[in-house]
Amino acid sequence: MLDVHELTRRYGDLTAVDQVSFTVPAGELVGFVGGNGAGKTTTMRMIMGVLGIHHGEVRWDGRPITALDRRRFGYMPEERGLYPKQPVLDQLVYLGRLHGVEAQAARREATDALERFGLADRAKDKVEKLSLGNQQRVQIIAALLGSPQALVLDEPFSGLDPMAVDAMVGLLRERTREGVPVLFSSHQLDLVERLCDRLVVLAHGRVAARGTVAELRGAGSSRHRLVLSGDAGWTRDIAGVSVIDVDGRTAVLELVAAGADRALLTEALRRGDVVEFGPLIPTLSEIYREVTA
Repeated sequence: MLDVHELTRRYGDLTAVDQVSFTVPAGELVGFVGGNGAGKTTTMRMIMGVLGIHHGEVRWDGRPITALDRRRFGYMPEERGLYPKQPVLDQLVYLGRLHGVEAQAARREATDALERFGLADRAKDKVEKLSLGNQQRVQIIAALLGSPQALVLDEPFSGLDPMAVDAMVGLLRERTREGVPVLFSSHQLDLVERLCDRLVVLAHGRVAARGTVAELRGAGSSRHRLVLSGDAGWTRDIAGVSVIDVDGRTAVLELVAAGADRALLTEALRRGDVVEFGPLIPTLSEIYREVTA
């Protein structure tokens, strides 16, 4: 388990990361989301030891993390770190050896990953000859070499086409099945919602929310949709009901008092037919907007 406890980082009078705490359990994918400047990259850099920590600590398996632990992490930074003049496969073998992988094993592992990402025929090309999307693929492969014991990935899906996304998801799922904890940041909330076991939402350097998608949905406001056979404007007069919107026969509302649902349905049935009544399940985008507002 990777445990982040009250991490804080300041730049002069600006507190970029303010007492951020969360865990990345073994074998789970944790999505790290937030707007530009929320503190995601700074937090990841502190986890990896790239930036100093002004307060708090990072723990690995219940003890303070060490430089040796970090050497066994797979890290994909915000600023990509490939050598543009070096051939793809040679570069991956070199990076694998820096992680302690024997040269032949690194070549075999890199070749297999290039095949999965559809880059086998580009193995001898220089990195600068690749498109930005293909360079992103190579950077991902580099982070996954050497069976890392944890993965910290900053925007790994940026610039990837759907096929590359699927290949990346497959690789990450393989790692989590092996018990590897994975933390990755992304602005693609639909992808985060589909993939992640749990989420950490950052806003203005602080944790605005954390938990599984189900837990975050349960913690938010409970909205319902009511569709009637006639006009729904009268719902504004029901005690314990806060009406968000009315559009003809449809009302979106919150039940803010116990028993308000019974009173609402009793009045609705007295006036005519109830076509639909049920909770609105918020998307991750809606949850994000609510907790970061």
